[in-house]
Amino acid sequence: MRQTKKAVLILEDGTRFEGKSFGYEASTSGEVVFNTAMTGYPESLTDPSYEGQVLVTTYPILGNYGVPPEREKEQVSEFLESDHIHARAIIAQDYSYDHSHWQAARSLGDWLKEQHIPGIYDIDTRALTRHLREKGSMLGKIIVEGCGDVEFYDPNKENLVAKVSTRQVETHGDGDKTVVLVDCGVKHNIIRCLTRRGVKVILVPWDYDFNQIDYDGLFISNGPGNPDMAQATVDNIRKAMETGKPICGICMGNQLLSKAAGASIYKLKYGHRS
Repeated sequence: MRQTKKAVLILEDGTRFEGKSFGYEASTSGEVVFNTAMTGYPESLTDPSYEGQVLVTTYPILGNYGVPPEREKEQVSEFLESDHIHARAIIAQDYSYDHSHWQAARSLGDWLKEQHIPGIYDIDTRALTRHLREKGSMLGKIIVEGCGDVEFYDPNKENLVAKVSTRQVETHGDGDKTVVLVDCGVKHNIIRCLTRRGVKVILVPWDYDFNQIDYDGLFISNGPGNPDMAQATVDNIRKAMETGKPICGICMGNQLLSKAAGASIYKLKYGHRS
């Protein structure tokens, strides 16, 4: 019989879900959000957009295909979305201790232990997701047996874009066309997709004035948190809009582009993650 510690998820409205611990044994807290995808937990966990969040997976099993290697090519991960896990915890209905995939380098549980990220399973994640759909995304904390209590943590009170963005200008790839990529929490696959198409990518921090660079196109990345805290990015985008050069924004980047055009932004009840 496998020995596991008890773990409980407590939402800010007092709702409790009791389960079992896997991964790193520690209590933690964050904003509880759900993801309805069938696969892709290594990519989601390393996506900077999940900074400060507790990730609930609706698909009933987790860990069955392990985790790919943390291999980089020219400072960009080949398989993951960043160089470390950004989610504060992950929640599943069932966890497979045995994994099978030709590309797997280790189990999900071992990876979580390496990165000090708790996991909890053996709870009804679909009931949890229905609760979050009805009430909206809310704060929660995971208390692992023997690890003590923690306070609720609200990541939306921080400038998460500044927290996850690069601190320096980087150049990736080479080509006749140059794209400035504003890092608001960029997924490495965006860099991979651009460089594979023969584009020179200049990655800049979220508050960097990229208008001093000679570029052909502007790309504003995804990212976590409240777009109202990234006003410096909005100001730089607004100046770029006057040049007539093509601009693309994805997720957070699209919201910042909208703000630069004069729109106001408000948080929906829950996000779409699939």
